[in-house]
Amino acid sequence: MAAHIRRRLRKGATTTAVAAAAVAALAASQAPAAPLAEGAAGGDQQAAGGESGGPEDGAATGNSPYYTDLPPLVTPDRPGSSSNLPAATGSAEAGIPASVLAAYKQAERTVATTDPACRLPWQLLAAIGKVESGQARGGQVDANGTTLSPILGPALNGQGFALIKDTDGGAYDSDAVHDRAVGPMQFIPSTWATWGQDANGDGRKDPNNIYDAALAAGRYLCAGGRNLAVAADLDRAVLSYNQSTEYLRTVRSWFAYYQRGTHEVPDGSGVLPTAPSTPTPSPTPTPSPTPGGTTSPTPSPSPSKPGGTKPSPSPSKPGDGTTSPTPTPTPPRPTPPPKPTPSPAETFGSLENAGTGPLTATAGGTFEERVSVRARNALGAPMAQLPVTFTITGTTGTLFDGGKKKVTVISKADGTATAPALKAGEKTGEFTVTATAGTNRPRTLTYEASVTARQADKIVRVGDKALVAAPGEKFADAVTVKATHKGIAAPGVAVTATMVKDSLGLIDNDKGPYFKDADGKPLRTLDLTTGADGLLQLPEIFADENPGTYKLRLTTEGGGSVVIELTVQAPEETAPEETETPEA
Repeated sequence: MAAHIRRRLRKGATTTAVAAAAVAALAASQAPAAPLAEGAAGGDQQAAGGESGGPEDGAATGNSPYYTDLPPLVTPDRPGSSSNLPAATGSAEAGIPASVLAAYKQAERTVATTDPACRLPWQLLAAIGKVESGQARGGQVDANGTTLSPILGPALNGQGFALIKDTDGGAYDSDAVHDRAVGPMQFIPSTWATWGQDANGDGRKDPNNIYDAALAAGRYLCAGGRNLAVAADLDRAVLSYNQSTEYLRTVRSWFAYYQRGTHEVPDGSGVLPTAPSTPTPSPTPTPSPTPGGTTSPTPSPSPSKPGGTKPSPSPSKPGDGTTSPTPTPTPPRPTPPPKPTPSPAETFGSLENAGTGPLTATAGGTFEERVSVRARNALGAPMAQLPVTFTITGTTGTLFDGGKKKVTVISKADGTATAPALKAGEKTGEFTVTATAGTNRPRTLTYEASVTARQADKIVRVGDKALVAAPGEKFADAVTVKATHKGIAAPGVAVTATMVKDSLGLIDNDKGPYFKDADGKPLRTLDLTTGADGLLQLPEIFADENPGTYKLRLTTEGGGSVVIELTVQAPEETAPEETETPEA
């Protein structure tokens, strides 16, 4: 687009009055759309904050002629319907050709993925497509969505339009002298060179293809961090497309109409407006002729009358000590240069997951996965040199490597930014890691993560002395075990000790050895934790009055287990020694 595009086509007073009356009637007969932004009340000029959608202060279309027919005063018969309805449903004007409708909806879905904060509605694309080209001339497109014949605006030669000399060698508009708006969304070649898209996957960015053009228009409207659910942002977006308040009002009226309901019609059967607007080029003003066919010369300034000039103030009298002060001129305040609008390649568009897997680690361990995101610009390409901040939220004590809960990483050439490794805290539970990028309208991604209890894949008894107790007595020897994980001592591992009947530990025992709770009552299942060296000494074990051989099974988080035998038996009685009786 060109920086010198400043104004839309001029229309006669009659056309403007009729259009204004039609808009007023439309507003009176239908529910109102979102209000126009303040400052967009009148005049063919950019009127919503001066924001442009592209890298230059211009418009996407070159302010080419557009279709000025307004929607019918009667809304469609099926408000809220959107597609797959027969042409007989609703008014003919509510019908959108199938391929054109599909392109608008595909663009909405694509932008919702790459720039969800923009909240682009496909009905806005439909409104612009209606105004710019009558929905690709009623859906005159082939099976791939390419117009059957080029849709070209007039030469932008400065005669009633902006002056834009050729920028594409005629590649898009077949005009090697001046640029022309091209395709169903009427992009000028210089704008298409920046914003063009390949939405139908044929390897070409073709402004004559409705799929490519609709996606390009969607990204263009979303530029600059706009949220199109906000009326002021929507107005700015439309004005950036074509800097005319009349154009804004016309697009707004179609947008509101399509929001009330549309239906799909076959390609090529869409309703065309009566005629596109074609302004009469404004001629270069010429001097007004005077009677007799001579031209009135430009009047020259009248000379001052003799003696009519006012003399300068008399100088101060000599010796009175006063002088006439010479006024110091106030230097003009310099006008600050306009802030350049970043190009779409420089504009942050979206943040996406770059392949981060499940985030799980045991307490005190290091997460194998690292949080990674990919930044994309407004065109959907990877964006480098973008600061991305990662923040941990939760109570598990987890920190990034280096002991911080918040770190900032700069994205690489492929757009990826990867956070440092996560070090799990000592407390089990869930936490989140949030990635944030962008300033005007930040994008965020949140990852769920969890810290689980420490694990041990093996647990063994320390020592091999038989454990025996008499009925009703306490086992004299303590039971000590050691838990390990991959051969390394496993501290802080949960261990469950259970008195069981069988070696597999499938049946709990309700008699035989037991532990005691705080009140001295028998317990036959106990939850314990290994110490710093992976060792665990069990509490005292008592025997009831039932002799026999019993089993104690210990299991750990991670699959380790061991079964220990406990024997309850009465001590063996020893026979008294025989003593010799002395002979009498």
